[in-house]
Amino acid sequence: MLKGKKIILGISGSIAAYKACYLIRGLIREGAEVQVVITPAGKEFITPITLSALTSKPVISEFFAQRDGTWNSHVDLGLWADAMVIAPATAATIGKMANGIADNMLITTYLSAKAPVFVAPAMDLDMYAHPSTQKNLDTLRSYGNRIIEPGTGELASHLVGKGRMEEPENIIRVLDEFFSATPELQGKKVMITAGPTCEKIDPVRFIGNYSSGKMGFALAEECARRGADVTLIAGPVQMQARHSRIRRIDVESAAEMYEAASEHFRESDAAILCAAVADFRPVEAAGKKIKREKEGELTLHLQPTKDIAACLGREKKENQLLVGFALETDDEQRNAEGKLERKNLDFIVLNSLNDAGAGFRHDTNRISIIDREGRTDYPLKSKKEVARDIIDRLVKSL
Repeated sequence: MLKGKKIILGISGSIAAYKACYLIRGLIREGAEVQVVITPAGKEFITPITLSALTSKPVISEFFAQRDGTWNSHVDLGLWADAMVIAPATAATIGKMANGIADNMLITTYLSAKAPVFVAPAMDLDMYAHPSTQKNLDTLRSYGNRIIEPGTGELASHLVGKGRMEEPENIIRVLDEFFSATPELQGKKVMITAGPTCEKIDPVRFIGNYSSGKMGFALAEECARRGADVTLIAGPVQMQARHSRIRRIDVESAAEMYEAASEHFRESDAAILCAAVADFRPVEAAGKKIKREKEGELTLHLQPTKDIAACLGREKKENQLLVGFALETDDEQRNAEGKLERKNLDFIVLNSLNDAGAGFRHDTNRISIIDREGRTDYPLKSKKEVARDIIDRLVKSL
């Protein structure tokens, strides 16, 4: 989907600047047209003549061309582009972008750009972790910029250190995903919970369930494919999210999932509560492994966990959509309708453990969607296909 796209590649002064050569080659191989804008510090790490040879275009660094004094218009350049990618982006460049310090051609072009902007940070771990850098990155996110960090969409190895510039092939993949997205959920923020929660009994035992997270992750991928920015709050699962529009937050307990869901629901257009959250947790978790020293019973005292769906249902605003799940074993219709009303859901997805091939640990599912107007039944399908059916219904409601 990059064929014919016009890409501004901004390069700042980092040792990772050499990766720009591989990024340019990959973009051109995909059919994109690349114009390089480099900072003065960037030229200390890679020569403009190398970059010009790769792009077949003069590299822009100064406001005036050195040979004939031609004015390089950052405004025209910003209007020309379909996307701007700043890779590598140093801490200094990120700080200037966040605070509008327009002291070089790259920053003035960024401030004039009408196209989406993608930023690939590159610095050592201490600089990356510093609160000022994180604040600047958060500011760029709030402006609508997309930050491409190592592991974005879990594409990169978890061994890659934070702060290190993401690999060129993954940056290209992020761009391709952006331009190939369908428009149904473009500009929407969707929060999804997935997987089980684990409630500790002692350091080695817990109360949990069989949820694999497959349904929730399929929903996240489908929302991202349709253009949404997805926050995926995942319990302990082995699944991986691949799409760059998915921001994953890992939690373990129901309390952690509640805190994360409450925080991110406020800024969401829709939330899909697919996680199998434990209804009860031990009143106290033992600090050491409980030993079986004698025959007899072990009594666990349990207390209810917070009802995430009910809490979010009370907080829901008129412009927000809340979707729940009901996994039932008996009296399914009545139980699902009861949850729909009690928790102020817009619709609820019912699946039953009585249906072969549905529910936990399967690659397939059979669902019914229930709202206040009735019920729609679907046949047994793969969870990817089920996700499409659910998101089709979501799109109609937004």
